[in-house]
Amino acid sequence: MEPALDALISAADSALRTLFAPPRASRPCPTLPEAPSLLSSGEKRESGALMRVNHVGEICAQALYASQALATRNPALQAHFEAAAREETDHLAWTQARLDELGARPSLLNPLWYAGAFGIGLLAGKLGGDRVSLGFVVETERQVEAHLASHMARLPAGDHASRAIVAQMKDDEARHAAEAQAAGGLALPAPLRGLMRAAAKVMTQTAHYV
Repeated sequence: MEPALDALISAADSALRTLFAPPRASRPCPTLPEAPSLLSSGEKRESGALMRVNHVGEICAQALYASQALATRNPALQAHFEAAAREETDHLAWTQARLDELGARPSLLNPLWYAGAFGIGLLAGKLGGDRVSLGFVVETERQVEAHLASHMARLPAGDHASRAIVAQMKDDEARHAAEAQAAGGLALPAPLRGLMRAAAKVMTQTAHYV
């Protein structure tokens, strides 16, 4: 099979598995869930909405790493993106499980979020090259880390399960950013960083409800 065709099939397979197959974590969930009765109905709704946003973030992470692995011609960098995607699969599985425990649903727009993130990642990799692609990872992960920190402040104090998951995700995202920077990621210009923050704000505010 031609390498390019093989890569396209792999990317399509990743999209289908991310959007339609139950995710399987390679690491145990950071905490056991508490009994649902410990949270009020309002707290469960708020936690469910926040975890839905976090789940969307993991859908986008899968798309981003799949597209960047497709864009690069560097086997070592491709392996780097694929390893990061496997860790993000843990996050996807944890947030999905927590949504189920809270009686909340994933975003109805997940295919749209995936397509958008895939297109952006592919564009960064093809037009900017590997160092810009890595810089895009650095900035994305830093913004996600800040976003998760804000969720730690917003989650109900009694929702220990969601808080433990978010805390572990935050640590992992910070490490992914540091690894991408160490691999040669370029600092993105301020206007592009601002545009990324604006797009992320639209996504998170929409996913909170839809």
